[in-house]
Amino acid sequence: MTCSENRKSIPELFGSSVFNDDVMQERLPKDVYKSLRKTIDEGKDLDLNVANAVANAMKDWAVEKGATHYTHWFQPLNGITAEKHDSFISPTTDGRVIMQFSGKELIKGEPDASSFPSGGLRATFEARGYTAWDPTSYAFVKGDSLYIPTAFCSYSGEVLDKKTPLLRSMEDLSSQAVRILRLFGDNKTNRVITTVGPEQEYFLVDKKLYDQRPDLQFCGRTLFGAKAPKGQELEDHYFGAIKPRVAAFMKELDEELWKLGILSKTKHNEVAPSQHELAPIFTTTNIATDHNQLIMETMKNVAARHGLVCLLNEKPFEGVNGSGKHNNWSVSTDTGKNLLDPGKEPEKNTQFLLFLAAVIKGVDEYQDLLRISVASAGNDHRLGANEAPPAIVSMFLGDELSAILQSIEDDVPYTGIEEKKLQTGVHVLPDLNMDTTDRNRTSPFAFTGNKFEFRMLGSAISISCPNIMLNTLAAEELRQFADELENSTDLEGDVRKLVRRVMKEHKRIIFNGDGYSEAWTEEAKRRGLLNLATTVDALPRYLDQKNVQLFIRHKIYTEAEMEARYETILEEYSKTLNIESLTMSSMVRHDILPAVSAYVASLAEAVNAKRNVCPNLACTAEVTLIEKLSSLMDEAFQKVEALGTATADSKAESYNALTAATYYKDVIIPAMEGLRAVVDQMEVDTASDFWPYPSYGDLMFKV
Repeated sequence: MTCSENRKSIPELFGSSVFNDDVMQERLPKDVYKSLRKTIDEGKDLDLNVANAVANAMKDWAVEKGATHYTHWFQPLNGITAEKHDSFISPTTDGRVIMQFSGKELIKGEPDASSFPSGGLRATFEARGYTAWDPTSYAFVKGDSLYIPTAFCSYSGEVLDKKTPLLRSMEDLSSQAVRILRLFGDNKTNRVITTVGPEQEYFLVDKKLYDQRPDLQFCGRTLFGAKAPKGQELEDHYFGAIKPRVAAFMKELDEELWKLGILSKTKHNEVAPSQHELAPIFTTTNIATDHNQLIMETMKNVAARHGLVCLLNEKPFEGVNGSGKHNNWSVSTDTGKNLLDPGKEPEKNTQFLLFLAAVIKGVDEYQDLLRISVASAGNDHRLGANEAPPAIVSMFLGDELSAILQSIEDDVPYTGIEEKKLQTGVHVLPDLNMDTTDRNRTSPFAFTGNKFEFRMLGSAISISCPNIMLNTLAAEELRQFADELENSTDLEGDVRKLVRRVMKEHKRIIFNGDGYSEAWTEEAKRRGLLNLATTVDALPRYLDQKNVQLFIRHKIYTEAEMEARYETILEEYSKTLNIESLTMSSMVRHDILPAVSAYVASLAEAVNAKRNVCPNLACTAEVTLIEKLSSLMDEAFQKVEALGTATADSKAESYNALTAATYYKDVIIPAMEGLRAVVDQMEVDTASDFWPYPSYGDLMFKV
């Protein structure tokens, strides 16, 4: 930050790099501003004259902020963001240049579409693609460029990004939810908005140590590493005092995010050593998705300025907690009412109970889609590992809501839960009002007061796909409910009958207990819930007829677009594991085996030197280590040879995405795990001076 920025108060700093509503009101003619607001708020078509005026004002503002270029910023199917930068300069007849930016340039861009994942929708030679301005997400300045959030599609019209389906799902949920609100006499609400607050977990490691680990550089996670003497077992890192170096990183991170209008609110140490978390305040889902991408990018950039590296892989270190992203999802009206707020008497809040029933029914019927929405090779290491929710989708509602729904199912009056106070027993401390239920950190999808916390997301994932699923499944259930209730003459009675039916048919998805326990796995199986342990187990269900029909009915995807996403996810899974396999082989062949061999040679020299002085010395320590490490080296060599052969053989399976991914799951992963076990044991028995890489202890504690 510059000195002048450092002197700004937080309100002055916040949004200072964003072409937000305040800036638009100040810089746009009133008629242009009103027309643009109608486009943003009501989805009205954008007039080109309005676009020209907006583009000119946006350019002038950006140039004042130091921008010389602009870029259409979009989110292709690879899960990260893409940008191509063009300067504002335009030549004049006298050989000089002026700074220009037109409405056409604002509205439409034309990046190469052939080099992004398309799942077969585009051939390599078919290069043309289009980006289209999303006026619902504010433009911003970063570095020397004006960033314009956009959607991305191919020349033939297929959607190639993660933003367009998200916007479609938000609009569809809004239209179905408004139908429900009209039944309850709400004629003021014109739009229903989904909001998200995605908590972001991450690790920080020292850059110098990172540079010595090929696995971290190529894969984002350690492929080898013996457990450090101390991990997270003392529970002394969670919410502990933040180290000065990390605190300095967090301070700059907050300031950079605030400049971009990102509501960075909470920061703390997480459970594992060197693990931390940032949580923003809720905002609309499409903006929250853009912001989360910016958060991840900014974390990496700011970390580099502090000699650190930010790791966003779901499981960078074996033996300690991995990182997730808690997607806090809620539904509100444009008048400011939270539709998932139970109120003080939820048993009497019929409208809330109807929306709750829609979510319960949707999560049960489309539990496969929620699991698929978080599927990746990295997240497979984390889900169900007694640190994150299990791979089995279930819902936590808590004692009060569960009791209310049970009373409706049984058709008996709800007697209520007595409000309690937590008495500390210390006179100077206040007694605290207790919530009517505890929280459940083991639940994949937990109700937490006026929102649902979807906890299965991995730390590196784009939040767009999970929220597309949530929005669409909720829209489908609300559509069914509206169809059933719009001719009702007894709305209150018919809603209670509907909720009763939902509970009888779908209560299996509700589980308030310990999701980590083996007993729950057995119980879930008895209930008929899905246990899709890996990406390969989950993905084939994506193209089940009920799922295809769901997305086509709500015009979120075409069947071809769904097939493309299916192919893309499986291809990414296989490519990830292929890179990890090749990296493992390289590390073992080029660094680890030579290092251990050198250590064994030094031990042999020590034995010879000792026995030259005292021929009868046993040299038990050296001889035992020589024998043990020599045996482990032979075993490691055999396993790395087998892994290399298996990885080469995987190419023959590449003609079919599912076959290839299944091969990697069933053959490559076990081979990698077997090799890792041997190498990690060699690390334990090899002198640290000889071991070629920084240890887990170095990586996690030297920050």
